[in-house]
Amino acid sequence: MDAKEKQSLITRELEEVLTQEDLQALLAQAKPLKHYIGFEISGEIHLGTGIAAMQKVKDLADAGVQCTIFLADWHTWINDKLGGDRDAIKRIAAGYFKEGLSECYRVLGGNPDDLTVVLGSDLYRSNDAYWETVVGIAKHTTLNRAKRSISILGRESNEEIDMAKMIYPIMQVADIFALDVQIAHAGMDQRKAHVIARDVAKKINKEKPIALHHHLLLGLGKPPIWPLSADADKQELWASLKMSKSKPESAVFITDEPEAIGEKVMQAFCPPKDQSAGEAGTDFNPIIDWAEHLVLPRQKEGIAIKREASHGGDLTIANADELKRIYQAGDLHPQDLKQFVADYLVDFLAPIREHFSQGAPKEMLDDLRRLIS
Repeated sequence: MDAKEKQSLITRELEEVLTQEDLQALLAQAKPLKHYIGFEISGEIHLGTGIAAMQKVKDLADAGVQCTIFLADWHTWINDKLGGDRDAIKRIAAGYFKEGLSECYRVLGGNPDDLTVVLGSDLYRSNDAYWETVVGIAKHTTLNRAKRSISILGRESNEEIDMAKMIYPIMQVADIFALDVQIAHAGMDQRKAHVIARDVAKKINKEKPIALHHHLLLGLGKPPIWPLSADADKQELWASLKMSKSKPESAVFITDEPEAIGEKVMQAFCPPKDQSAGEAGTDFNPIIDWAEHLVLPRQKEGIAIKREASHGGDLTIANADELKRIYQAGDLHPQDLKQFVADYLVDFLAPIREHFSQGAPKEMLDDLRRLIS
């Protein structure tokens, strides 16, 4: 694979690359590259974390990049997840979370043994250089900027918070430098931390990282206002509608039973042609979004949607553009598309569901569910 092919694979399906030129220059050096993506340890793993994020990790690994999964136990503690119980957070990180992400990577065709997994506590322990980096970043980051960046915790800048949460984005930036990676990867909701990392790198004598931002999957709920107004801030709205563990009815988790998957998907917001508000009806349609970003990238020959003869018979769709065009024309009923997506997910997630149905993996999942129940 040459540098151009690697860049194409690394950047496919991404929302943003900071920057393409920097990535091209890095790949031209033909030196070993390292990547990281960090995860808070909070609740069950859903499709956005387990499949959308790990698919991009798989692309990077296929391009020859050494990939690191960072289990951010300190960040989880700062953000009050899992009751702020540090022992429980570490146990779930090393157990269910590591196991779950590994199995997601496996169903995507990867070998989990190829991944490096790092626990935050292990990175920070007896690491004076890390804490020196934290202070160095803080000295080059204004208080106002840090406050604006707490949106990466899923919190509003005007929200009353404890002081520890102001440290969160600074530590997230320090993680990039401490792990000595050239590529930082996350969803678009983590963009502010990556921009800080790029801005302060030279000021603290660190290598400026490339930032990759993958697509945030929509949750299954309806936007609070529909149809959208002409002046709606679509980027902010999208972030507010992303799949979230805090709204379990709007997310599919990697170990959901077939009945639960079917029920959630079949009840999802999926406006038909006469209510779709033009292009916004496909842009903010979670079933279209899932078909585009979860299903079609793994179906090189396109998808085949089975339908009753009275609904027009079976339908073959080659790509996302064709799917949106057919849907906007009213030639594909929402229920037929929902049934296709639900059936696909039931089959696709079957190996993960089976893995966590017995033995040590089941105990890990049960442990987490007791904590969050």
